[in-house]
Amino acid sequence: MRPMKQAIFSSRTADKFVVRLPDGMRERIADVARNHHRSMNSEIISRLEQSLFHEDVIGGGSPLQLDSAELSIHEHELLQRFRQLSRRQQNALVALIAHDSELAAENA
Repeated sequence: MRPMKQAIFSSRTADKFVVRLPDGMRERIADVARNHHRSMNSEIISRLEQSLFHEDVIGGGSPLQLDSAELSIHEHELLQRFRQLSRRQQNALVALIAHDSELAAENA
């Protein structure tokens, strides 16, 4: 079986967009990116992808808030950690959970 080709990304061909950040936000983004072992650009892209993903998943309505009374302590923690993942990581986790669910159903 042939390995899948990965898309080639080039910063020279990527869309570019200038964003004006409020005072202090650049430093906050730099700190968070460093804690996640990512570049500032990767951190910003990851957060934008998460935001757009959650908007799509929930259907454009308001996303479930982390402090919602509907969430248990464990659900709160899972949701918070899930939202910190990149979109690729989120998709991989969902696929893994779906696969485990299928295996459990087959073995039941």
